[in-house]
Amino acid sequence: MTNSISEVEDSKVIFVIGSNPRENHPVIGAKIKRAKLKGAKVIVADPRRIDLADDADIFLQLKVGSNIALINSMMNVIISENLYAKEYVAKNTEGFEELRELVAKYTPEYASEICGVSPELIAEAARIYASDVASIFYAMGITQHKSGTNGVMSLSNLSLLCGNIGKKFGGINPLRGQNNVQGACDMGGLPNVFPGYQKIADDEIRRKFENEWGVELNSKTGYTLPEIMHRASHGEMKCLYIMGENPMVSDPDINHIKHALEELDLLIVQDIFLTETAELADVVLPALSFAEKEGTFTNTERRVQRVRRAVTREGVMEDWQVIDKVMGALGWKESYTSSEEIMAEIARLTPQYSGITYDLIEDEGVAWPVSSEKPEGTPILHLDSPMRGKGKFVAAEYELSGEMQSSEYPYLMTNGRNLYHYHTRTMTGRVEGLNIKSPVSYIEMHPETMKKLEIGKDEMIRVISRRGEIETSVVANDGILEDLFFMPFHFANGACNVLTGADHLDPQCGIPELKVTAVRIEKIA
Repeated sequence: MTNSISEVEDSKVIFVIGSNPRENHPVIGAKIKRAKLKGAKVIVADPRRIDLADDADIFLQLKVGSNIALINSMMNVIISENLYAKEYVAKNTEGFEELRELVAKYTPEYASEICGVSPELIAEAARIYASDVASIFYAMGITQHKSGTNGVMSLSNLSLLCGNIGKKFGGINPLRGQNNVQGACDMGGLPNVFPGYQKIADDEIRRKFENEWGVELNSKTGYTLPEIMHRASHGEMKCLYIMGENPMVSDPDINHIKHALEELDLLIVQDIFLTETAELADVVLPALSFAEKEGTFTNTERRVQRVRRAVTREGVMEDWQVIDKVMGALGWKESYTSSEEIMAEIARLTPQYSGITYDLIEDEGVAWPVSSEKPEGTPILHLDSPMRGKGKFVAAEYELSGEMQSSEYPYLMTNGRNLYHYHTRTMTGRVEGLNIKSPVSYIEMHPETMKKLEIGKDEMIRVISRRGEIETSVVANDGILEDLFFMPFHFANGACNVLTGADHLDPQCGIPELKVTAVRIEKIA
C-alpha cells in the first residue's frame, strides 16, 4: 500500500476493484464501511454483487476480465471533461500524451460494449473519483489475469491522472492475500531480486551480498512457480523445498501440480500441519506457528511488526533455525544465533529496512522505508513527488482473456475466497465453528442460469474444464452475472483449482490467469 490503514475510515472517495474486502480483508473492509458512514463516496467494481456493493454510491458490475477497458474509460471521461490534475500531471509525470491518445477511443459507449456496464454509470464513477482525493483498493481480481500487470498499471495511471499519489487519503493500495506476503516479497521471495527488490543481475548489488555472506552468487534469474512446476513435470528439476505453502490446493491445474511433485527426486515440505502437499513429501519438517516463535511480519501497509513467542513447544525449531541447519549441512560455514541478529543483517543489506531494529519496533511497528534519519518510517509513499523522479503513465490496451468460452465450454467461472476460511483451510479447516458456517465446496450461480440448466439449490453437479472435473454443490446467488459462476478455492474436496489452469500467463510477471476459466456443467444422475 502507498498509504496507511489508519487513513481509510476518514477517506473522501474510495474505489474498490477486483477485491472483496468485507470478506477477504475484514479489518480494512470494516474501515471502508465506517468511511461510508462518515460521508465518503464509495465506488465498487466487481462481477459479483459483493457485500460492499450494497453500501456503494456506484456499483459497476463488469464482465470478468474487462478491468482495463473500464479504467481506461474512466480516464477518458476525466480527461475529456478536464477533471484531471493538470498542474500535478505537468510537474510530476511523463507519458501523458501517449495515455491521452490511447484512452481517447475508450468512450463510455465503447467500453460499455466490452465490460457490460452502462455508459452513464462509467461516466458517473469517473466524476466521483475525480471529485476529491481518492484512494484505490485492489486485490487478485486485478492481478490474476493474463493482463494483470497492465491492470495494475492502469490503476496507477488513474491515480496519477488525478494527482492522488503522495496524498493523505489517496494512493494505490493492493490488499495482500496472506499474512506476510509483503514481507516475503521484501525479503527476496521473487525469482529476480535480492531482499529490497535489488536486482540479481546488477553486479554491484550482487557483490554486496557476496561480501556479506562469503559465497559466490548466481546472476541467473530464477523461475516463477508455473515455470518450476513445468520443469518438474518434465524431469528438469530434481528437488523442491516448500515452506508454509500448499500448492496441492492453492495452485492452478492441481492434476498437473500432483504430477510435477511426484516426478521430483526429492520433495521437502516444512509446515505446521500435514497438508495435502506434505502428504506427497519425501521429507516433512515440522514448523512452529506464529504464536510459538520470535521474529517480524511485514503487513499490507508495509508495517514491520514484532512477533513474540507466547507458547513454547519442545522439540521443534523455529523456521530460521531449520533453514540455518539445512544451510550448514550444505556447507555454509556461518550460523545465526537469533532472529534479532538476522534483522540486523536485513538492515545492513536492505535500504528500505536500514533503520529498523528490535528496539525501534518494540512497542509498535513502523512502515518502511525506515532510516536512521527517518526512524518514524513512511506511512505515505511519494509525499513530495514520485520516488522514481516522475510518475510514469504506462498506457495499456484492453485485451481478451486467454481462456475463452466455446461450444464445449460455454460458461465462465471465476474464483476467490469467502469470509469463513483462510486460503487452503490448513488452519481454519480445523475450527468446528467455521466448518459449520462453510463446510464444503460449492459453486455460485444466478437463479436464472440454474433454471435454464434445470439445477436446484444444493444439488450436486459435475463441473468440467479443459484440465479436469470436480463434483460440487450449487448455491444460488442473484448478485452474480448470469452465465458466470463463482467458486471459493479453499476446499481440497471439490477443489476449484482442478479446473483452473496455467496455460495463459502474464508475459511480464508470469502470473497465471486464475480468475477466468471456461467450464461446462453436467447433472449427476
